[in-house]
Amino acid sequence: MPVRLFIPVETRPGEKRVAAVPDTVGKLTALGLDVLVQSGAGVAAFASDEDLETAGAHIVQPEHCETALNKADIVAGVRPLDPEQAPFLRPGAVTLSFLQPSTDQETIQAVAAAGAGALSFDLIPRISRAQSMDALTSQALVTGYRCGLVAASLLPKFFPLFMTAAGTIPPAKVLVLGAGVAGLQAIATARRLGAVVSAYDVRAASADEVRSMGASFVELELDAIEGSGGYAQELSTDRAERQRQLLAPYIADSDAVITTAAVPGRRAPLLVTAEMVAGMRPGSVVVDLAAESGGNVEGSQPGTLVSTDGLVTIWGGKDVASQMPMHASRLFAMNVVAVLGLIVRDGELVLDPEDEIVDGAAVVLDGQIRKEA
Repeated sequence: MPVRLFIPVETRPGEKRVAAVPDTVGKLTALGLDVLVQSGAGVAAFASDEDLETAGAHIVQPEHCETALNKADIVAGVRPLDPEQAPFLRPGAVTLSFLQPSTDQETIQAVAAAGAGALSFDLIPRISRAQSMDALTSQALVTGYRCGLVAASLLPKFFPLFMTAAGTIPPAKVLVLGAGVAGLQAIATARRLGAVVSAYDVRAASADEVRSMGASFVELELDAIEGSGGYAQELSTDRAERQRQLLAPYIADSDAVITTAAVPGRRAPLLVTAEMVAGMRPGSVVVDLAAESGGNVEGSQPGTLVSTDGLVTIWGGKDVASQMPMHASRLFAMNVVAVLGLIVRDGELVLDPEDEIVDGAAVVLDGQIRKEA
C-alpha cells in the first residue's frame, strides 16, 4: 500500500498558501505517495481542485477529512495542524509544516498525545544537503521581493531617476536593515525599480553580499557579530542602543527604510525607534517585515498602515508571503517534495533520528516531544 499524504485546508486566517500545487503532485506520486488534498485547499493560491486532480491528486470533501487524517501517514501544511485536528492522527503518522516550540505548544502537545510525530521547516538545519528543503529561505525570497514593491507603492515619489524637459527627478534613497535572504531580495527589488540602495547588517559576511547586489554597505563603528545558521544573534542592550544611535542619521537621510532583521525563536530586535521615525522627511515610508514577531520598528502593527501625524507611513507586515500565494506556494511545495524524498523510501515512511536533518527538524517523534519551548 502506498504511503498516504494528506494536505488539508489551511485554517489560519490570512493564510493563502498550499503545500502542494499541480506541478508537484506528479513528483509526489513518483515518490510512491498517494496524494489526497482537501477540496478547496489550493483555491487561494489559484490551484483548483480540477487542476490538482488532473495532476494525479485525490480530492477529499470536507465531510471526509477526519477519515483522511486518520488514514494518512503524512499530513503536510504550511501552518501547524489545528490542535482540534491532531487527535484524528493515527499513531506513527507525521505532520510537516512550519512549527515553533515557543509558540505552537498546543499543537505539539496534541500531536504527541496522538502518538504521532511533527517535523518543522523552522528547524531544518542549514546545511548543503538540506538546501532544497529550506522553506525559510524560499519564503524569505517572496517576502523580501514583496517588501520592495510595498515601499515603492507607498512612497509618494518615484524610485528611479528621471531626466525630463521639466527638470531632473533624483532617485529615491532606500535603506535596508538586515541583509539575510529577505533583505538581499528587498535590495535587488529596490535596485531594479531604480532606487539608490544602502544596507546594514551586524554580520561581517553581509558586506560583500550587499555590494554584490549593487548596494552600498553602511559601515558603523561596531564590531561585527555572527550568529548560527546564517542568522544574526541577539544583541546586548548597550550594543543595540549604540547601533540605533549610529543608524539614526542614515535613517533620517532615507526616503524608504525596509527592515527584515530576525533572531530565530526570539522577539525581533528593535532597530528603529519612534524618535528615529520622527526624524525622517515628510512623505517617507518604513516597511517592517518583522512586525508579526514584535517588530523592528517602534509603533509598527502587523497588517496595518500607521501614519505619524500624516508625515511618515509605517507598514507592518502580516502574512507577507501569502500576499504572493502562487509562487510562494510553488516554492514551498517544492520544499515539501524535497523533505518527503528524504523520509519516504521504497514505499515506506522512514524517520531516522540518526539523520542530521530528521534529528534537527523533529519536534515530536512517535508521541515523544523532542524540542521544548
